[in-house]
Formats: sequence, C-alpha cells, structure tokens
Amino acid sequence: MGQGQQERVTTSLSGAVTEEISASLAPVDAELERRYPGDPGTRQPVHTVYVPADVFAAGTIRSWGDRALAALDQYAPDAASLAAVLGLSQDLAEPVHDRVRAKLEREPIEDLRVDFEDGYGPRPDAEEDKTAARASRLVAAACRNGTAAPYMGIRMKCMEAPVRNRGIRTLDIFLTGLMDAGGLPDGLVLTLPKVTYAEQVTAMVRLLEAFERTRGLEPGRIGFEIQIETSQAILAADGTATVARMIQAAEGRATGLHYGTFDYSACLGVSPAYQASDHPAADHAKAIMQVAAAGTGVRVCDGSTNVLPVGPAEKVHDAWRLHYGLTRRALARAYYQGWDMHPGHLPTRYAAVFAFYREGFEQAAARLARYANHTGGDVMDEPATAKALSGHLLRGLDCGALDIAEVARATGLTRADLEAFAAPRRGNLTASAK
Repeated sequence: MGQGQQERVTTSLSGAVTEEISASLAPVDAELERRYPGDPGTRQPVHTVYVPADVFAAGTIRSWGDRALAALDQYAPDAASLAAVLGLSQDLAEPVHDRVRAKLEREPIEDLRVDFEDGYGPRPDAEEDKTAARASRLVAAACRNGTAAPYMGIRMKCMEAPVRNRGIRTLDIFLTGLMDAGGLPDGLVLTLPKVTYAEQVTAMVRLLEAFERTRGLEPGRIGFEIQIETSQAILAADGTATVARMIQAAEGRATGLHYGTFDYSACLGVSPAYQASDHPAADHAKAIMQVAAAGTGVRVCDGSTNVLPVGPAEKVHDAWRLHYGLTRRALARAYYQGWDMHPGHLPTRYAAVFAFYREGFEQAAARLARYANHTGGDVMDEPATAKALSGHLLRGLDCGALDIAEVARATGLTRADLEAFAAPRRGNLTASAK
C-alpha cells in the first residue's frame, strides 16, 4: 500500500452489541466508582504524634519542636555529624540537615493525636470529662491562633463493651466543645482503636451520623481512622480479610488504617524483644492492609518504635539509626506515614523523609518531564508510572523536602500540572497535563 493511501476500516458488530455490553456492566461501573474512588489528593502527614490527654497542653507542639532541636544541636549539630550518624552522603546531608532544622522550627508536628486510650488509661469519669473538654478548648484555640498542627484530633477508647460508653462520651464532649468554639477544624482527625469486627466500624458511623444530625452538619462531614491492632482485624474467622470489610463498613468515612505495632505483635504471641515494625508478622499485616486500601482513598500508616533516643550520645545515635532505617524501609514499601512517640524521633523522621524524596528527586523529575513532553529516554514510562512520579513529587513538596521552584525548574510543570497527573480521571490515564 502506497504512502498516504487511506486504510479501509470495517467492522462486523452492530452498535447494539456495544450498547448491550455497556448496559450489562453499568452496575459494575457504578460499583467501581463507589468502592474505588482513588486517592483524595489531599496532603498526607508523614507521621502521627501521640500525646497522652493529661499531658497535652497549649505549648505541646512548640515544646516537642524545641526538644527535637536541642537533640539535633547536641547529637548532630551540623551536616557532617548527621552524615556520620546516618550514613548520608555529604551532598545529601547538607540540604537534609538544613531542612530538618527549618522544619523543626516551622512545623515540628504534622499530625497530633490527643490520646484517651492506652496513653491515658482508665480514669474516673469526672476526670476524663474535664480532660476531654480541656482538649477541645486547646485544639480550638490552636486552630484560631495558628499554632495547630495541620492535622489534630483525638484517639478515643474503643467500641468494646467495657469502655464503649466512656469512649462515646469522650468523643461527644470533644466534638461538642469544638462546635461550641466555632465549628470543626478542617484538619480534624479521629482514631478508633482496637477494631476487631466490621460492626464496630458501622457503630462508629452511626455515632457520627447522630452527631451530625444533632448539630446540623453536612452528612459525612466527620471521618475517622481505623486502628489495626488485632489479628481478627486482618483475618476473619471465615478466612476473609476483615480489614476490607471494615473499609466498606465505614461508608466512605474511613480516612486511614493505622498499624498498631505492639498490640498486634502481642496478639500474635511475638516476644517483646522482637516486637517491631519490620517483623514478618508486621509485614504480613501491612501488606494486607495496603492491598485492601488500594484505590479506596484510605491511606495506610505504619506503626512506631519503642526504642527512645535518650541517654548518652552512643545510645541516642543507635536509636536514631534504628528509627531512620525503619522509616526509610517503610517509605520504600509505600507506607508514607508512621507514628512518632518521642521528640527525639522527629530529627530522624524528617531526615529519613527528606533524604528519601531528595534522593529520588532528579530521576523522578526527569522521567516525568520526558513523559509530559513526549520525549524519549532510557525508561519507557506509562500513565500509571507518571501518576506515581507526580505523587512522589507532591508528597515531597507537602512535607518540605522539595521546593516548588526547584520542581518547576526540573520538570517545567506547575503544581496544578502535577496534581492532574497524580489524579487522572478513571479511564483517561493518558490525559496529559500539558
């Protein structure tokens, strides 16, 4: 066939066949949209800090930042010393150290949970009532005066019978206090712990529905995280994945799945010396959580380490290396959030996060730029990979590891362009932001 000669296109099926197939799949199309809406595209904090409710105060966030800065100054005062402790290259250590210091000064905590569960324990009802009211007052004040973390909320007691009423009352007092102080803040986050049955998630949904009706809020306004701390939350008695049922039982309100390192390990009989977020039992649980949550818009959060960076320099450095390694390991496995239990964990949390995003920056930016401009390279990227590349850059921007100016220089893309690549419409993954 000569060049320029038009191809003759023929078909055998009538349009009625296509219409019939589309009609038969309409319920599936609707189910896909309902169950798998995709990532919400909002910022995901790199960590959650748990503070016992009786310890939480107006100055807690700044106090954690100051204590973390003091630890950095004492145990890794410059880039060279940080590089020596964590094994960073000098080229990487300089920007990481600078950014860690700036982060601790500007925004030391990204997500704070006032803890009324294990960190608080059983108290007289009158005492917990007052503490819950105080927590709502302090959170509301922090949101008004600009000292709040981007995300804040409480972890209530669970839905098990012995503490159910207490947990419901504490949540009611906290939310009512916020409403009376001017309304629920945008960054409000609630955590439901020790969930073993999907019915407990449904109960939380009904509780929040009742509060929304009572206070005239938009239905669905209040979401919550589900904490995975028991074996039954991973595998049901019939052998199915309970966590997948829990996501559906949340009816669109679930925002995250948080892995509870020590409760889950103890539930499986793991000896205390081996209870850690890199134990095979932990990897198994988080892998199931990750697959169950994929595409649903629910984010997975890793657990914590109980090895605190305190004592002489040698012990602090050992604890830092452990925490840094666990955080980097989690990031490589796409667990972009974890728990931090001590101010001394903040330097290595941010060092690990910043190193992760800065190490991958140049390659990710170059690949995304080639994809956006339809130019060749040594890697053939597909739309799904472009989605992952842009997501990597956006997470780096959100936490402070990257600056929008350097991303724009390297990619030629705006933040809006990155967001378009990161959240393409279903069935239109090939759409270009340029």
